[in-house]
Amino acid sequence: MAKRNEPLVSVVIPTYNREKTLARSIISALNQSYKNIEVLVVDDGSTDGTKKVVQGIKSPKVRYIYRENEHCHVYPMNDGARAAEGKYVAILDDDDFWCDKNKIKKQVNFLENNKDHVLVGGGAIKVDENGNEIVRYILPEDDPDIRKTILVSDTFVHVTTLFRKDAWEKVGGYDENFDGMEDWDLWMRMGRIGKFHNIPEFFVTYAAHQQDSPGYVESKYGKWEWLKLNLKLKNNYRNDYPNYKRAIIFCWMGYLYSILPFRYALWPAMFKIKNYFFNIRSIKKRE
Repeated sequence: MAKRNEPLVSVVIPTYNREKTLARSIISALNQSYKNIEVLVVDDGSTDGTKKVVQGIKSPKVRYIYRENEHCHVYPMNDGARAAEGKYVAILDDDDFWCDKNKIKKQVNFLENNKDHVLVGGGAIKVDENGNEIVRYILPEDDPDIRKTILVSDTFVHVTTLFRKDAWEKVGGYDENFDGMEDWDLWMRMGRIGKFHNIPEFFVTYAAHQQDSPGYVESKYGKWEWLKLNLKLKNNYRNDYPNYKRAIIFCWMGYLYSILPFRYALWPAMFKIKNYFFNIRSIKKRE
């Protein structure tokens, strides 16, 4: 039961044809120890049994929103955030789940006690298609450290974050022009009006996309189009955050890496380099 005076948290789950994993995502939100939540499942025109999955979860906290698919990943997130009635908003993907039952409680406590902060994230555990752990990592924690690297590399895992809805409204929500990079762009604008934080704990388990099963970004963009979008983002915020030159260099390095035929063999080395430069603490999977 929710405690009196606890602010409402809105969990937005955009979904499209993920009937096999959606229930797990919803239940991981409902199982949070923080009980004053609502779960908004925004169905982006699914053609499978998504609606039945949601209807099968008998909870008054779950709301189902259907919209026609317009081939833009950002629209359902904006629809969900606009419909959210909570003081705080969290995004959860339909194939991921929160692995810490106290995630929301910890983040609400932080934001309630740090009024100058607009956004708080956490660490993540990456798994393969069979659920086997690949790696887990913690991102830079404090606002000054996050600002040093956020122009170079996104220092938040979207599905770990909790942000103030009034801040989301003030900066204009997710920008459809940055479809696929909309969360990173949102953080950059939020950082103009408030501070950042990452709690150094693991909050989410998320699935890595396989070579034969690309994610949304890989399906929509060619490598060159993705590079241009990345460069556009960095140019938009070059006067708000430091290390612009480094950001451009790493952007091009990422592009060159993406076109190497043997890039998958180099992934462990690239991950170590990224960890070193961006102060990411990673733990390899346990044997």
